[in-house]
Amino acid sequence: MSQRTKIVPTLVLALGGVYALLPLLWVVIAATKRSDELFTTFSGWPSFTGGFFDNLGQLGAYGDGRFWLWMLNSLIYAGGGAFLTVVISVACGYALAKYRFAGRKLIFAALLAGVLVPQITLAIPQYLLLSDLNLVGTYWSVILPSVISPYSIYLCRIYAEAAVPDEILEAGRVDGAGEFRLLWSVGVPIMTPGLVTVFLLQFIGIWNNFLLPYIMLADDNLFPLTVGLYSLLNRGASQPALYTLVISGSLLSIIPIIALFLFLQRFWRLDLVAGSVKG
Repeated sequence: MSQRTKIVPTLVLALGGVYALLPLLWVVIAATKRSDELFTTFSGWPSFTGGFFDNLGQLGAYGDGRFWLWMLNSLIYAGGGAFLTVVISVACGYALAKYRFAGRKLIFAALLAGVLVPQITLAIPQYLLLSDLNLVGTYWSVILPSVISPYSIYLCRIYAEAAVPDEILEAGRVDGAGEFRLLWSVGVPIMTPGLVTVFLLQFIGIWNNFLLPYIMLADDNLFPLTVGLYSLLNRGASQPALYTLVISGSLLSIIPIIALFLFLQRFWRLDLVAGSVKG
């Protein structure tokens, strides 16, 4: 490929990156401005009058620390839901990949069909079902609908089939290891990079989810950040000073995602599979 031919894809990728980062850049700049500067100063230039720290102070004091409660709720929903998703997905995906049983292909076909179903179409049926179980308005009403993820099970199935050698499993069975022991001691360590991916995708999906908690929750003490900031934005229609709090809250809501991505990045190592096979 010539040098000139490489320029076009590079430019397209660069433009795509700029397009994706522009909203984040605007949030960072807007968070530095006080409420009286937000709509009166040039939006492409940050303010150096101390507005950022004023906004953080007002955001932390709003509703006796309501924002931090919303942040904690989001961590509970996203962290708990993603963890349970990984547990269920690794067990289901491993079983579909490594065992032969009646209905296996039918179950996998149903999973593929489930991947194609938009989650938004399931919100109302899930609400009605959880309402019958008296779980609406609780933490479980947001966590339970998130733990069964067809896409996560599909990823675990594909990863287990490609990464976990049948020879190691057979050797373990010869040594007397049970099936649960094989899953925990052989399957899970080899599948760690895939499980990290599942956890991260599910965490981000639950963290950014708005419709499900909006439908399920009425008590603002249980709101996640998405619904909490939305309620704050609605109040900003009559109190414009709240707009800067929403912007600052949106900026802070990005930090846990970035921190989680940087922390889990060290688990994405392809040599895990190679090392386990050699061992």
